[in-house]
Amino acid sequence: MALKSTVFKAQLAVADIDHGYYADHALTLARHPSETDERMMVRLATLALNAHALQTECNGDGTLSFGAGLSDPDDPDVWLRDFTGRSRLWIEVGQPEDKPLVRACSKADRVLVYAFSHAAEVWWRGIEGKLSRLDRLQVWRIPAVSSQALAALAERSMQLQATIQEGALMLSGGSGSVDLEPVRWK
Repeated sequence: MALKSTVFKAQLAVADIDHGYYADHALTLARHPSETDERMMVRLATLALNAHALQTECNGDGTLSFGAGLSDPDDPDVWLRDFTGRSRLWIEVGQPEDKPLVRACSKADRVLVYAFSHAAEVWWRGIEGKLSRLDRLQVWRIPAVSSQALAALAERSMQLQATIQEGALMLSGGSGSVDLEPVRWK
């Protein structure tokens, strides 16, 4: 018998001072049986960091949502689609292979990777040359200390506030807050 995903609900209030974006998002996260709380919360943090794209890239006429992620390798972890069905933003978390990123760059206007964990530097050194020609791709590093701290915020029902200022995210909820400042690698 296959294990089922665990469902998490989040009410996310985003205050993105950098982009002048202020909105509430009611989110449902399905945590794959092989996914950790850390990875799931990194997905949520990347959605918060890029929620402004709903306004800046789609003028409010789009859908920002979680993709199938681990359940379907051809689906992103987070994506933004406009109402024509065009993929404006494709977000992957972790350390993906180069070939799926090449495919993603052919499907979406922008592709973002948020690498986290202690192995991220090793992954980047091994894949950097293969990704250098992908103009639509950005690669970001989330410090391991921050990604691990995000896991402590995971609850089945979450009330979270995300404040983005000068590129840094402060995510706070009932069990504390985490400061996260992604570093751009590419």
